[in-house]
Amino acid sequence: MLMHHIGRFKHPRCGRKTAAVGGVAVLLTGLVTAWGIGAAAPSLAQSPPASIHSSAEQSTMTSPYIFLVQKLSPAVVNVRVDRVAKTVSPWSRIPEGLFRDFFGRPDLYPNRPDQGAASGVLISSDGYILTNNHVVENAREVSVTLDDRREFKARIIGKDAKTDLAVLKIDAGKDLPAAVMGDSERLMVGEWVLAVGNPFGLSHTVTSGIVSAKGRVIGAGPYDDFIQTDASINPGNSGGPLFNMRGEVVGINTAIIPHGQGIGFAIPINTAKPLIPQLVEKGTVTRGFLGVSIQSVTPDLAEALKISDGSGALVTDVIPDGPGHKAGIRRGDVIISYDGRMVRDSRDLPALVAATPVGKEVRVTVVRDGGTEQVIAKIAKLDPDDTEIDPDTEPARGKWGLQLQDLTPDAARRFGMKGGDGAVVVGVQPGSSADKASIRRGDIILEVNRQPVGSAQEAVDAITGNGSGNRLLLLVRAEQGSRYVVLKQ
Repeated sequence: MLMHHIGRFKHPRCGRKTAAVGGVAVLLTGLVTAWGIGAAAPSLAQSPPASIHSSAEQSTMTSPYIFLVQKLSPAVVNVRVDRVAKTVSPWSRIPEGLFRDFFGRPDLYPNRPDQGAASGVLISSDGYILTNNHVVENAREVSVTLDDRREFKARIIGKDAKTDLAVLKIDAGKDLPAAVMGDSERLMVGEWVLAVGNPFGLSHTVTSGIVSAKGRVIGAGPYDDFIQTDASINPGNSGGPLFNMRGEVVGINTAIIPHGQGIGFAIPINTAKPLIPQLVEKGTVTRGFLGVSIQSVTPDLAEALKISDGSGALVTDVIPDGPGHKAGIRRGDVIISYDGRMVRDSRDLPALVAATPVGKEVRVTVVRDGGTEQVIAKIAKLDPDDTEIDPDTEPARGKWGLQLQDLTPDAARRFGMKGGDGAVVVGVQPGSSADKASIRRGDIILEVNRQPVGSAQEAVDAITGNGSGNRLLLLVRAEQGSRYVVLKQ
């Protein structure tokens, strides 16, 4: 299973939780319609004299958004959800991070009815709607209101929690105004965009801004690749579209920073496009599986591994008998190319593997021991559920701040390992090199300077054998997975 372990931030989805009594419900509602104009960014030029143009013409020339919005609005829908939600504990209101789930945290309080409103976008003339998974999660009933105020019951056709996308279906005829999907890869930082949705229940609110950044990782899931925009996105915008100035959907508005201004995030439409047919046909998404754990290559790791630059994905673990293992991929390899696509960073690889058809044979290029090698891996199907002190071990403590002992049966069972597969960290000296590298009690040392260690004494010998060297490269396994770390003096 390809696992990309990253620090996870809590992120507020742009839906709004509503109390059963007296609360105004708002999720988000957004929609996009195709309009093939090549409008440029708004001009600051003065409007022409009234004698030349009518007032309507002047308005259109002053803001190119007007005609664009008129064409797009019919494709934006309001999504209303009835669900059973847990009562919010007072403790769950305490912020837990930069990105905080807008719906609150699970608790031990009784379930109660909950209602919310959000956004969606029509993606076909016969009533298929794209929105966020978190909008319809745990829904008992979903209804959709169109721009002309007609309301329909909606069926949840498919959901994908890993990308936070969902497809709904309404039976409203076959001549609905469907949006056109653009190409988010071609979207440029600084490009003008529009967000349409229902923030705080204010139907079909339009906001404008620019693309502030691309490829943002906010800890939402294993395939984070968000578009950041300063177009105003608020509770109620979740699932709504982000348009470019050609009237094409380039993103699905998803998350905000609750205490920030002008910082919103949208899922690139190119992430959604290959998943929509699977969600419509099967209700779920089938993904490829390589069976490796990876991390980014930091400058310190690049130097320790003798890699010329910091590009690629560093393999920290290989699942036995998985596709990567059968292909010959090893710990310490740096994957720089996958199926003809360059892997610039560890964030690139999960999405590339996930999009690979099951059973396809792909060429993988790795950097190993200073050279490059190519292997052929046959991609498998990703399982949906996958995404004590010993005095004899103290010689390593003085210089690096580590205290080790042999792997205990309990620790081995906890990590799914065999006895003799490493050394357990039982103490870390505060302020030491190990402490600064975030090594913690309970971690397991698997390698020292690329050499496997099967016991605490082997680890101590390898560390002591480092001599007067001021760097130590360790492969460490923790609860979150394996990673390489560099200890420096």
